[in-house]
Amino acid sequence: MAVLTLTACKNNKENQTPATEINQSSIDESNSNDFPVMTFEEREHDFGTIRQGDKVSTFFKFTNTGNAPLLISDIKAKCGCTVPDWTKETIAPGDSGMFKVDFNSRGKKNRIRQVITIDANTKSVTEKVTIVAVIKV
Repeated sequence: MAVLTLTACKNNKENQTPATEINQSSIDESNSNDFPVMTFEEREHDFGTIRQGDKVSTFFKFTNTGNAPLLISDIKAKCGCTVPDWTKETIAPGDSGMFKVDFNSRGKKNRIRQVITIDANTKSVTEKVTIVAVIKV
């Protein structure tokens, strides 16, 4: 013979918040606090006019304005004309970092726009910066 016991607590409707009144933005804000945030000094660098064959470099500087340590796992471009170099160490909240991007204009001409993709543990998972230049032959 089995005995089944059911218990219930008194529902106090005064202390309950209807599901329709939950503010989605407060949920999103609380979740976003768990991620690092890459805040760049500039997201696009313009090398101006350069000559074909010139090799130029720039640094993209950023600050982790989030509440969690930032870790960059990879930085890549669509072609081999850029060679990103970055620190593999984690960047604590409030700390800054940078990465170097080299561009070799050999074989290029006219206006170029190169997107560099940063894979990191940010909420969006990827961040993007851009280099531009006008290459004279």
